[in-house]
Amino acid sequence: MAAAGASPRDGAGTRTEAPSRREQILTEAARLFARHGFHGVSIADLGAAVGVSGPALYRHFPGKEALLAELLIDISERLLDGGRARVHHDDPRAALADLVDFHVAFATREPELIVVQDRDLANLPEEPRRTVRRLQRTYVELWVDTLRRVHPDVAPAEARTVAHGVFGLLNSTPYAPRAEQPSARGADARAAVLRRMALAALDAAPE
Repeated sequence: MAAAGASPRDGAGTRTEAPSRREQILTEAARLFARHGFHGVSIADLGAAVGVSGPALYRHFPGKEALLAELLIDISERLLDGGRARVHHDDPRAALADLVDFHVAFATREPELIVVQDRDLANLPEEPRRTVRRLQRTYVELWVDTLRRVHPDVAPAEARTVAHGVFGLLNSTPYAPRAEQPSARGADARAAVLRRMALAALDAAPE
């Protein structure tokens, strides 16, 4: 389920039409929260980033916590929806590879959201934080179930450990050193390395 007011997207990938003002605010909020932290960004900062006054943002969001909640719930929903679309495959190895490709695309296209998730989830009120955690757990279980289709003798707890390890690898993307002017070729090369390493880790699941 996409967030209210959001334009259609390809899974956790790019938007398929021009972003609305609301989406512009969300995009800039992700960038600013990732760079400065939730508490380091004011409503005035967010307004300036999208060319409106700070108070004008209240027409779209009641406050920063609501904006953060929409960011994190939206990406959790998109990951879950995209993951579900990729596990219905007769070949479990192909399904696992599709999950890896999907998550690599997310990690390389939207690294700011990984940073915000890692650092600012605790700043959400209890109810939206529980929602994000529930969506994340369900997404993890897609990986666990698919991994166990490939390696039936792996216990659920072990498969969960492997899945979290792969997420740690893929979600390290925002923290990896980058060239000052990264090229499309460089981004593709990083994605290919992440894919190979993730598939190797999944294939080496404990027996």
